[in-house]
Amino acid sequence: MLTIYGRDNSINVRKVLWACSELDIAFERQDWGIGFKSTSEPSFVAMNPNAMVPVIDDDGFVLWESNSILRYLAGQYGDGALYPQAPRLRARIDQWIDWQASDLNRSWSYAFMALVRKSAEHGDAQQLAASIAGWTRFMQVLEQRLQHSGGFVAGPAFTLADIPVGLSVNRWFGTPLEHAPLPAVAAYYERLSERPGFRAYGRNGMA
Repeated sequence: MLTIYGRDNSINVRKVLWACSELDIAFERQDWGIGFKSTSEPSFVAMNPNAMVPVIDDDGFVLWESNSILRYLAGQYGDGALYPQAPRLRARIDQWIDWQASDLNRSWSYAFMALVRKSAEHGDAQQLAASIAGWTRFMQVLEQRLQHSGGFVAGPAFTLADIPVGLSVNRWFGTPLEHAPLPAVAAYYERLSERPGFRAYGRNGMA
C-alpha cells in the first residue's frame, strides 16, 4: 500500500492525491504539517531532511519532492498515457511541470500569502502589486499556450503536466484579486473540472 505523508490542504500534497486518482492507485494518507503532526519530528526528518510535505513510502521506497513523486507514480503505475517514454513528448511535459515550479509558483507566492493566508509578514503594498503583476504575466503565458495547444498544457491530451499547472490555475481563480480576462485559461479550468481527481483535490473549495 502506498502511504502519503502530508495534510490534504497542501497544494503539493494535492498534486500527489490527484495523480493517484488519475492512475487508480490505492493509498493511505497521514496528516503531517501545519496544524497536524510536526514535520520537525525525528521520524519525519528521517524520511525527508527538508522537513516538508509530501513524502511517500511505496513498499519501502521513500521519496520526497512533489514533482519527483508525480513522475515516479506515473512511471511506476501508469501506462504511458500521462507521461510517455518518447523523449520529445516527455520533454514537453517536463517543461511545463518545471515552469510551474520555477516561474509560476514564485510569482504567486507573495500575493497568495497576503490575500488568502492573510499573513502579517506579507503586508507590503508594493510587493503585493509586483506579485500580482508577475502572476498575471505568467498566466498570460499560459493563456497563449492554451490558445494553440489543442486543449491541455502539453498538447491536445491531458498529461502529468496538467496536475501541477491545474492546481495553480485553481489557486489563481481562488485568490481575491482583479483577474485579467483569460478565456483559454477559463475554458481549461472547466475542462479540468470534468475530471473526478480535479474535483476532489483541485476545485474542491481550497485555493
